[in-house]
Amino acid sequence: MDKVDTFTVMSTTEQPVEADGDQASSAPGAIRIVLADDHAVVRSGLRLLLDSEPDFEVVAEASNVDAAKRYVRGHHPTVLVLDLNMPGGSSLEAIPVIRRESPDTQIVVLTMQQEPAFARQALGDGALGYVLKEAADDELVEAVRRAAAGESFLNPRLGARLASEPPPGPPDDLSEREVDVLRLIALGHTNAEIAQQLYLSVRTVETHRSHIQQKLRLSSRAELVGYALERGLIKT
Repeated sequence: MDKVDTFTVMSTTEQPVEADGDQASSAPGAIRIVLADDHAVVRSGLRLLLDSEPDFEVVAEASNVDAAKRYVRGHHPTVLVLDLNMPGGSSLEAIPVIRRESPDTQIVVLTMQQEPAFARQALGDGALGYVLKEAADDELVEAVRRAAAGESFLNPRLGARLASEPPPGPPDDLSEREVDVLRLIALGHTNAEIAQQLYLSVRTVETHRSHIQQKLRLSSRAELVGYALERGLIKT
């Protein structure tokens, strides 16, 4: 059978599965999947790829973070395939919440984000897989199977970058996320822009900013910029 390019194929009719569906209809041993991505054409292609596996069953499709959480609570799937950039909140912040609420559901992140920091945080917060969308045809099925078996999967190219670029120790007791926020503050971004870039809520960014100012005993943006320059967090 010829390989299908899952990102150029759209189903003629989209049929999202609601969270109150009949869980008992699953075949014994089936790997039950909730698929979360905010683009219908991407979900259609991914579903085509996953449905080609005889023991996979996509039980629900979500287009935002809140729906993903709701469908996981309703279906208790084996695996949640989760896009990082969706409406309704931060997917990264949702990972530990979902793991607490449904500990038997493993999470595979599917994203365009190739920065090692995102993979490091997602895996550190409880995801078992991190797949780049550009490699989904080759890697998603394996990642889902590994997650269902309790094993991890990381895009090999990204894994090599993680191994070669160990995270620097954060200065002055700042967390890695606080360093990220500080760097963007120093570059002139607003709280809303930082939230969008880091897939956080604005409230979370505001909290990080407050903690940064308390730890560094700095109050103004100018002081934060000066600190970031002195520590080499941004380049002139």
